[in-house]
Amino acid sequence: MTIITSVLFLFFLFASSIKVLGWQPFIFNTQLAFFKKYGLTRTHMYLVGLIEMAAAILLLASLILKLDLLMVLGALGIAFTSLGALYFHFRYDTFKDAVPALITLVLSGMILIKHYGLIASLL
Repeated sequence: MTIITSVLFLFFLFASSIKVLGWQPFIFNTQLAFFKKYGLTRTHMYLVGLIEMAAAILLLASLILKLDLLMVLGALGIAFTSLGALYFHFRYDTFKDAVPALITLVLSGMILIKHYGLIASLL
């Protein structure tokens, strides 16, 4: 689980920082074009970036503090944004555009399945 959590942390730290800060112009403009095609604004992209960043930070905290609850919360945030991305990619784009979101959904789903007992005890 450490490898999956680390991969998701690194990917979403990178992706969210671009959405929030816009520090990499080519990727930022590509992402913004997708959002505009979906009828969404820069503000929506910023908010998605904040959710992704919060999820990434929770994943990092779970690795440092060894707290499964933080890992579950981070994985839920990743799954939530991945499902949203899949909705828009399948509605407006091609399958190949949805592949990264499919991968991140599967990886976050693996974390959630592994911690099913914890999730069930919280419900």
